[in-house]
Amino acid sequence: MKKHLKPVPKFRSTTAERKFWETHDTTQYLDWSQAQLARFPNLRPSTKSISLRLPVDLLERIKVEANRRDVPYQSLIKVWLHERAS
Repeated sequence: MKKHLKPVPKFRSTTAERKFWETHDTTQYLDWSQAQLARFPNLRPSTKSISLRLPVDLLERIKVEANRRDVPYQSLIKVWLHERAS
């Protein structure tokens, strides 16, 4: 027996859609048995540029370490922040 699904509402913004799905069960709106695996190989996480003031000597030490590892110093900072925050 096929389940009767509610129509998915139209949303004015992604914020409104996000709030809706946070409080509603998707199985009332979507037939997940018909879902197919999707792959997004070029999808990258969203990033935001920030300004960070560092003491000059600290930045120089980071650049030396990045150069030793042959990576950009900004990438090394991101790796270290990720490791520490996890």
